[in-house]
Amino acid sequence: MRWFLLAATVVRLMVAATMPLSADEAYYRVWAHALAPGYLDHPPMVALWIRAGTAVAGDTALGIRLFGPLSALLGSLLLWRAGEDLAPGRGVGRRAVWLLNGTLLLNAGSVVMTPDTALLLFWTASLAALARLLRTGNGVWWIAAGAAAGAAFDSKYTAILLVPGVVAWLLAVPSLRFWLRRREFWAAAVVAVAVTAPVFWWNAAHGWVSFVRQGGRAGDFHSAAAVSYLFEFVSGQIGLATPLLAALFGIGIWRCVRAGAWRTPAAGLIAATTLVPLAVFLQHALGDRVQANWPAILYPGAALGTAMTVERFWRSAVAVGLGLSGLVYVQATTALFDLPRRLDFSLIRLAGWDDLAREAEAARMAAGADCVAADEYGLAAELADRLPGPVLGAEPRWALFALPPAPAACASVLLVRSARRGVLAPGGVWPVLTPAGQAVRARRGIVAEAYRFYRAPVPPGAVLLPPPG
Repeated sequence: MRWFLLAATVVRLMVAATMPLSADEAYYRVWAHALAPGYLDHPPMVALWIRAGTAVAGDTALGIRLFGPLSALLGSLLLWRAGEDLAPGRGVGRRAVWLLNGTLLLNAGSVVMTPDTALLLFWTASLAALARLLRTGNGVWWIAAGAAAGAAFDSKYTAILLVPGVVAWLLAVPSLRFWLRRREFWAAAVVAVAVTAPVFWWNAAHGWVSFVRQGGRAGDFHSAAAVSYLFEFVSGQIGLATPLLAALFGIGIWRCVRAGAWRTPAAGLIAATTLVPLAVFLQHALGDRVQANWPAILYPGAALGTAMTVERFWRSAVAVGLGLSGLVYVQATTALFDLPRRLDFSLIRLAGWDDLAREAEAARMAAGADCVAADEYGLAAELADRLPGPVLGAEPRWALFALPPAPAACASVLLVRSARRGVLAPGGVWPVLTPAGQAVRARRGIVAEAYRFYRAPVPPGAVLLPPPG
């Protein structure tokens, strides 16, 4: 197992260094150049990890993603420890590590840098601390669990779902209810609040904009679309877990519940910390789309529950998952296969950015514009990562960043805009627009996305995005 984890980490580092940046990663790179206790979309942990990674390996793809493979290694070791504490002497920890490392979610998620990367590590660390608490009875592990839960919240807001899961676990298992009266439990709550305090302070200073953005649709219900959203939710998890592992994870969670989650502390921990978030995601799917990566927090518990209750077929399921993950790595790094656009994640997210940047620069020079600009954050960040000249972000969200305003030398811009957003008419922040050409982002003739160019005056509120290097 140790040799597998070391080999997997080396492979993941190689893939992370080779793949082009996605638009989201380029956007998070901008965060790392403008560190803050919070951002519109997420808490700050991803920015801190990128800043630390680029300090070690430079402002490169590897530097931006460095802590992804390393966190997968550390998280696997923590999961191993948790399994051994929950079911001593049964090899549960080893099986859980194989199961989690067989998923596409971990294999793909460990070679890109997103908020889920840190979230998965700290969620696993909190579970490991609670498992250690069960094994030793030492209340100090509550403090470790609270600190890890706070760090998970600083990574992504879905970590808050750990709190009702743990409380439900304590209430459901009679032998654990005494912890609700112990000072260690409440000290853990204080530690978690202290760790998350900067995020709350930033939100309070910015009109709670991030909390409102993430929680605004929690109660939606649309009966006409609910079936479609639920189907997308289920199929997304089958894809990210890989089909055989998804089936085993479902069996494992169900068997933990049937084993008497209200009587057995170990089974109860798995059931409560997976079923409570699962119920929230299912409710959300009744009214809106649940992105496939959101339920990442279910996977460590599902792997533990399956390792505790399922002893057949898991090796075959892991082998299939690793094989599928290997194919994804090959496609992401070499683009070996020409697939239809709708089936090729690497084409949609990763392909053609360098060519688009070159075409945008050529169009800027032909149009006589001073700078390149984009009014879509991911597109602006991708261009800034690839163009040595000034790239401006022209979108209201940039007002929340500590970035310099557009330089005086940028009197006019070449606006790059996705064609899927339609033809842009003059008005608002773009009172004057002159069409300046078109381009596509493609790979070997298969188009990922088309773009339109416009020459325009620099818009008010535009900011200068950090250049490469």
